[in-house]
Amino acid sequence: MDQPVMPRAIGGGRAGRSLAFALLTVLLAACVSAPRTRPGDALLLAAQAQREAILATQKQWQMQGRIALALGDDSGSGRLLWQHDGADYSIQVSAPVSRQSWRLSAREGWARLEGLEDGTHEGPDAQALLRESLGWEVPLEALSAWLRGMRANGLATMQFDDLGLPAQIEQQGWLVQFRTWSNDGPMPMPRRVFASRGDAKVRLVIDAWRDAEQAAKAQP
Repeated sequence: MDQPVMPRAIGGGRAGRSLAFALLTVLLAACVSAPRTRPGDALLLAAQAQREAILATQKQWQMQGRIALALGDDSGSGRLLWQHDGADYSIQVSAPVSRQSWRLSAREGWARLEGLEDGTHEGPDAQALLRESLGWEVPLEALSAWLRGMRANGLATMQFDDLGLPAQIEQQGWLVQFRTWSNDGPMPMPRRVFASRGDAKVRLVIDAWRDAEQAAKAQP
């Protein structure tokens, strides 16, 4: 049975762990090797700053894809839907076969985590809620920037590929690598993203990026 990326679910049973590992391997195999990189010079960093300024004006966006996670002895995978509307956002991870899922909804000063075995959890901070409920230390604000090929607030070092697009970002102890990019929209957006810190590894395959208008049209 495939299971969503949720420690209380993915840690139970050899069969579940074996399938989760197999799914993780498939996602890894689908990803191309890391591109050649070079440090950012003044022109590359200026272009990156301009790109980030444009993306920062896009307050509403939606990302659909697949996620695979390895955290120590635990691993899992599922489909991912990340929706952003200004300071409000929701993150949903689901496993289609088992029909298990969890959903994190958040706005300023409030967060709710649904789909856990012991019911719904709420708290004033989304990152703290994930840590207390699942044992995850996930930099959600930074992750929402990294997913789009942006630096989060604070110090960061960058490498670029031969096309001048971000190849990796090192920030907050995480190494974020951009393996491939999509050119379907007005500007290139990440297609395959690897993130790691210590024994924590996250792999993302992004199937679709949508702005507010595109997301509304995609609604059934």
